[in-house]
Amino acid sequence: MSHDTIVLDDDEGAIDPNLPPDPSRRTWVGITCALGGAAGVATAVPFVSTFAPSDKARAAGAPVEVEIGDMVPGEMRTVEWRGKPVWIIRRTAEQMASLATDTNELADPDSLRTGEYPTPQYAQNEWRSYDDHKDFLVVVGICTHLGCSPTPRFATGPQPSLPANWEGGFLCPCHGSTFDMAGRVFKNKPAPDNLEVPPYKYLTATRIIVGVDEDNKA
Repeated sequence: MSHDTIVLDDDEGAIDPNLPPDPSRRTWVGITCALGGAAGVATAVPFVSTFAPSDKARAAGAPVEVEIGDMVPGEMRTVEWRGKPVWIIRRTAEQMASLATDTNELADPDSLRTGEYPTPQYAQNEWRSYDDHKDFLVVVGICTHLGCSPTPRFATGPQPSLPANWEGGFLCPCHGSTFDMAGRVFKNKPAPDNLEVPPYKYLTATRIIVGVDEDNKA
């Protein structure tokens, strides 16, 4: 910032450089500078505000409410939370029954690992969901290996890249990791953990909110 000195004629109320300094003049100069500084701040505010998160960015991290009362067994829905796909699956009676028969083939059947994707306590069970809503699975649809999105393979029986005794679940097309109908990873696969269960809870018997639970408040 330049500090040029301006000298006005005395007849115009100017400052005579030969007179001793007047403290009152210094006061006004200070006020003027302060006001100028304030104006500079004011003009900077709109510029700085352009760095604030957009509505879309804020919404990406906000909790998401989902109506699930009209879902039928075997149906899957996808919503977005924090930029990630969240799968909501209402499992059939057959799919639920399969969860008790494949535990010996799973790397972490009770979801007790506390790695990068620890499972909430209410989902540390074979169905990985709330006790009073066992048929609904809520998981993040991203493989815990390198971030690919697995493909739902709900049909049972022999299929390409799947074992002959396949009982339904998910196959990661990138490196072959397989997950059962609770999102639990099978042994000896590249994925180190089960699919992530996001924080969520029931608002009513037919509506959930993803991104909030007893340990993660909105």
